[in-house]
Amino acid sequence: MLICGVELSGSDAVVCLLNLDAGQFSLPENKVRKITLKKNHTREDLQQFQASFVAFLAEHDVKKVAIKERMPKGKFAGGAISFKMEAAIQLMPAADVEVSLFSPATIKSTLSSKPMPVPFAATGLKVFQEAAFVAAYVGHLAK
Repeated sequence: MLICGVELSGSDAVVCLLNLDAGQFSLPENKVRKITLKKNHTREDLQQFQASFVAFLAEHDVKKVAIKERMPKGKFAGGAISFKMEAAIQLMPAADVEVSLFSPATIKSTLSSKPMPVPFAATGLKVFQEAAFVAAYVGHLAK
């Protein structure tokens, strides 16, 4: 199954595709690394962001999205824009796509019990995609 891992950072949804087939993980070829919400953050901008995200998922036939959850309070709290983007992804009109949120605590406990089979540096992904990659990995392991 192909999962799209997402980390919301500023006005960007950093994405990473991770496939699990017959117990083997693979990274499908993909040129898109992030989908950006325009700076005005109007209703139309949010709809365009959502449409771009849906088109990306449809283009790659993704059936599940795993988002690294933003914290509402504290030192690592998410900004208002990232919460808008998270809602836009969760409320996508594509009914056949499952969206899951994974808290940092869930991600940490999953990685401690089932470490990644390959170091991130060996994946060939950009450094800023690491959190999205980890979210996709945890999304595959979550039941």
